[in-house]
Amino acid sequence: MKLLPHEHARLVESAIQAAQAAGELPAFAIPAIEIRPPKKAEQGDYACAIAMQVAKAAGLNPYEIAEKIVKHLPTAEFVGSVEAIKPGFINFRLSEDWLRAQVEAIIAEGEALYTLDLGKGKRAQVEFLSANPTGPITVGRSRGAIVGDSIARMLEAAGYTVEREYYFNNAGKQMHDLGNSLRIRYLEALGRPVEIPESDFYKGEYLIDFARDLVAERGDALANEDWKPFKEYAEQKMFEWIKATLKRLDIHHDVFFNENSLYDSGAVNETLAALEAAGYVYRATQPEASGDEDNEPAEDSGKGMATWFRSARLGDAKDRVLLKSDGTPTYTLPDIAYHLNKFNRKFDLLVNILGADHGAQYKVVQYGLRALGIDPAPLHVIIIQLVRMVRDGKEVKMSTRRGVYDTLDELIDQTSADVVRYMLLARSPDSHLNFDLNLAVKQSNENPVYYIQNAHVRCAGIFREAAGRGTDDAGADLSHLGEAELRFIRKALELGDIIEVSATNLEPHRIAFYAHELASVFHPIYDEVRALHSDIAPEVARARLRFYRAAQVVFRRVLTLMGMSAPERM
Repeated sequence: MKLLPHEHARLVESAIQAAQAAGELPAFAIPAIEIRPPKKAEQGDYACAIAMQVAKAAGLNPYEIAEKIVKHLPTAEFVGSVEAIKPGFINFRLSEDWLRAQVEAIIAEGEALYTLDLGKGKRAQVEFLSANPTGPITVGRSRGAIVGDSIARMLEAAGYTVEREYYFNNAGKQMHDLGNSLRIRYLEALGRPVEIPESDFYKGEYLIDFARDLVAERGDALANEDWKPFKEYAEQKMFEWIKATLKRLDIHHDVFFNENSLYDSGAVNETLAALEAAGYVYRATQPEASGDEDNEPAEDSGKGMATWFRSARLGDAKDRVLLKSDGTPTYTLPDIAYHLNKFNRKFDLLVNILGADHGAQYKVVQYGLRALGIDPAPLHVIIIQLVRMVRDGKEVKMSTRRGVYDTLDELIDQTSADVVRYMLLARSPDSHLNFDLNLAVKQSNENPVYYIQNAHVRCAGIFREAAGRGTDDAGADLSHLGEAELRFIRKALELGDIIEVSATNLEPHRIAFYAHELASVFHPIYDEVRALHSDIAPEVARARLRFYRAAQVVFRRVLTLMGMSAPERM
């Protein structure tokens, strides 16, 4: 399928070159040619303002330039008409015969509709959701899961080979506390006397459930063990839960990368040594009792010496601690080592989906890469803003059973997987999002999920009815399609542009906006264009059925790109 803005741009570039060769336009460098829909539909399907861009270089009136470009435009089957209008626009209208022919092109492409060559031969990695396995996926983290997987889908549609990665740490204090918390719950489940600590204890009721499972599996065999086997059991159970939750949303990860492997392999120490060899490491006293990698060096007061990264040399606001005075690494050092590992895996594009609290940390990682002589340009970071659950205009907590653990599972249970995916996608990630629970459960066109999916349902319903009547679309003469159907085809042909822009700019919310716009074009046409009414001539009915078959293909493709189901009944 053609990406029409590019096709029109090529025509315009050829026309300018032809006009220059004919001496009707002077020689000048041709800038990037933008083709966009005009502000008013009556002005055509696409518009180009190149004449106004080059007027100064050409030393001519923009309208005169536009006329000369139109004069030299090559013919193309998709162009119905073209005109120059003042002050210097070039407006294109698509050929109606060509538009009708796109019905068959859409049906032929099917599930691969608008699979682009943008990333052909390139590898992309999308790292998202990455969280230590200390608890279930919360509502707060769910937006990153949806955005990350949606970006991966758009990149795949653009032709990239995509790898989805989950980065976690199963070592350190958090996991020690998790193991010890389960140990206490296990002893409690055995009826042993226990004391619940006030701090460093995970209070989620899920650990009570895990403890009961562990007792059922092992009895009291672990009663005298320390925290370690409990940590391993909790980690296993937590990842089973996380993966099961993600499966409900049709999300999977290809790689689960353990931060601890960076220590086992020596990568962390090697990274520190490389930074030091490059002249970006020094020792200085760390401010007392801070433990914060963001603190600035202090005068030596006899305390232990911290190891610092000279990130300020590279544009950072201040230097950062790599190793605390007790030798413990901060987040910065293993993060740089991890990204060095990513770059060594030879991806052409790296995408990190991070929460709003990581806005500064990822920049430090980029400084670390630069210090090691690596251009961080392939690394792109998407910062996800907070999600707020709202019912009746007021913020609500989702959980009725687990206290502070408002889980993604509970949100899916209260709404649906499709609703969660769409409503967490349909806003730019850098904007705060209010998830309207009242709207999410409505079975009406007010609910955008229902509105979009119902378009696919309507198409499926038409074909069920046609099959019942013994009617099909074989041998359809598409010349019987009218302006209403062509209006939808025009909108459908924008899908390729949406995929291209979404993949290039890493803006997956664009497909959600487009899906709603597509449905808003379709539903009035469905009410107006009947395919099976007794007053409809058989040849017209076949053409319209063919149109609805193409429409069904488009909606299925769009829903799949958003990770949503394409129901045939609602």
